[in-house]
Amino acid sequence: AIGSKRLGTKIVEMRGVSKSYGEQKLIDGFTYLLKRDDRIGIIGANGAGKTTLLEIITNRVEPDTGEIEIGQTVHIGYYDQESRALNDEQRVIDYIREVAEYVTTVGGQQITAGQMLEKFLFTPAAQYSLIENLSGGERRRLYLLRILMSSPNVLLLDEPTNDLDIPTLIALEEYLDDFAGALIVVSHDRYFLDRTIERIFKFEGEGKIREFPGDYSTYLEISGREKSENKEAEKQTEMRAPAKTEKSSENSSEKSESKKLTFKEKRELETLEMEIPETEKRLAEIEHELSRFAADAFKVNELFIEQQKLNLQLETDTERWLELSERAG
Repeated sequence: AIGSKRLGTKIVEMRGVSKSYGEQKLIDGFTYLLKRDDRIGIIGANGAGKTTLLEIITNRVEPDTGEIEIGQTVHIGYYDQESRALNDEQRVIDYIREVAEYVTTVGGQQITAGQMLEKFLFTPAAQYSLIENLSGGERRRLYLLRILMSSPNVLLLDEPTNDLDIPTLIALEEYLDDFAGALIVVSHDRYFLDRTIERIFKFEGEGKIREFPGDYSTYLEISGREKSENKEAEKQTEMRAPAKTEKSSENSSEKSESKKLTFKEKRELETLEMEIPETEKRLAEIEHELSRFAADAFKVNELFIEQQKLNLQLETDTERWLELSERAG
């Protein structure tokens, strides 16, 4: 495991933090004490305030109200979505050595800048070439490695799966497996969140942030169960309600009928119940194939494209299944 700078008892504490832009309230009275072993995934709609929370933690944005306290021993590494200008005339290895000549593992072993570059798929020849020769994906990989070489003990990743290629994501996941500090990831990628995090913060709108234990798949299970329980509670309330007039009863009956599944929707539900497990099975197969074909860049890229499509399909199908299941009762 690659070591990070030693953390003290105080890491990051937010007390009653709020932030709005105009009439849009993004964060409303958020309080949380970050723990040294936290692995948090942040989800929610685009523009809900996920990135804003990271920027408050890194002091790039001031909250409107509330307080944030950062421990003296905290060293934050922040990989954001902004494009970083790199010096094209600089050699790859010199760009990394500017931060550190080496990093030290938890066991005390030193890993040189060159060895870390190899871990992140830069060959010895590429390390001594100029940055101007790198592709866009290689530049982002290099920028990510520079952040990791600074030995952060709190790591913030904002949508890393949006602009990192699959070989880089595999290298990042392996790094995170051994990362000894606190991790906060903003992502829509179910696979990446399941692979790396143990707690979910969901931005639910109007400044509300709700916490869920477990990974993204666990969140989906909890969310689906809650929706079913809420539906059952509504049924019980209707059963206990006083008798209605004939007209209102007819209206209620018509409303109830309109909520029932059509024949087409029933068939759709049956199909989803067969297709979702198949999609999950294929995603598991892809995970094994990515390890098996790690040295074949063309094959890895093909698998990555398929994985991204299937993750999106799985998320869409799961949401639709939850909706139809609720109505089916």
